[in-house]
Amino acid sequence: MWGPLYRCGPRGLCRGATLTLVFTGVLAAGAATGSLPRDETARAADSEARPSAFSLAPVDGRELAAAAAGAAADGKSATQAAEEFVSRSGDRWGAVYDEREYEEFEQALDGSYTGVGLSARRTADGRVRVARVEPGGPADRAGVRADDVLTSVDGARTSGRPVAEVVARLRGDGTGERAGSAVVLGLERDGHARTRIVRRARLSTEAVTVRRVGSGSTPTVLIKATAFTRGAGGEIRDAVRSAPGDAGILLDLRANSGGLVGEAVTAASAFLDGGLVATYDVHGEQRALYAEAGGDTSRPLVVLVDGGTMSAAELLTGALQDRGRAVTVGSPTFGKGAVQMPSELPDGAVAELTVGQYRTPGGRGVEGAGITPDLVVGSQALERAETVLSGLGGGS
Repeated sequence: MWGPLYRCGPRGLCRGATLTLVFTGVLAAGAATGSLPRDETARAADSEARPSAFSLAPVDGRELAAAAAGAAADGKSATQAAEEFVSRSGDRWGAVYDEREYEEFEQALDGSYTGVGLSARRTADGRVRVARVEPGGPADRAGVRADDVLTSVDGARTSGRPVAEVVARLRGDGTGERAGSAVVLGLERDGHARTRIVRRARLSTEAVTVRRVGSGSTPTVLIKATAFTRGAGGEIRDAVRSAPGDAGILLDLRANSGGLVGEAVTAASAFLDGGLVATYDVHGEQRALYAEAGGDTSRPLVVLVDGGTMSAAELLTGALQDRGRAVTVGSPTFGKGAVQMPSELPDGAVAELTVGQYRTPGGRGVEGAGITPDLVVGSQALERAETVLSGLGGGS
């Protein structure tokens, strides 16, 4: 049901009247772009900003296209004109990416990217914080840790800058820097400033890992999904199908930065027998996403979430919670439910503007609110989740 991205152009962008949607998920080492069925794609963008003075109202992409085209006709930069338009629009999720950055997004769909091995998000006060560090990656080896505040990249301050711009600097976009080149990170941890030199590398992510946990007679299968890159949903489905018949499932979506929405729907299909996964709107027009029939609806299931659970991962969490299929444990999720539409500019750059929002099967909006788990816990969330699972008749 969920095939590859529908491609209308060299980077999967459709021109003319064909609609392409995006929920953006930006990794500081690369980006994961999400897809909806047929001619619609979706992405999820990392930022911890909550609604404030920024607009959540849809922005008219025709005005942006006109501004970019006018600049190009005058011999000026269409990209710069688009950046100025997005800045004036008040769209807090709007962004402009150059051609190379968008190619990196495409490569990240397969879990491959050039970067330093960390993901980042923006805090409410405009600072950029490390959300996750790839184990064994360049940032990890240099001593960067999750929750560090990223204050600068090669001397350029990050405060108040778009996450996409910080991402580009980490990758070396526009400077010709590639794998093996060094980047200097300014960090702050527990109020103390520090500097780390990190060398970029070509990295591959393992989006889904599966292992058994617990020591009792009834097995527990822990499925950890860190992003919904291409194939991740199928890996989750296969893990559920191959689990022992009496095993309970712990689905760990903590620090999951989102990604391909189609993969999240495939993951939902592993636990649901068809039915609604989410609804979304595009300039007020309502649309829906549905699970495939035939999922495992009886196996005990607990989902772990936290503040790093974003976008497509929130879509999956909301579906399993609203449908009564899982007990959710952890802390409130990130709160990214806006939908973006990408437009290709005359010079090959890509601009994204907010066009709507998605909702859970129960009609809850995620944008700015996130999802509150059934059992809110701080530390020892995994241990509490195992206890809950045992009470459901799975694991120990």
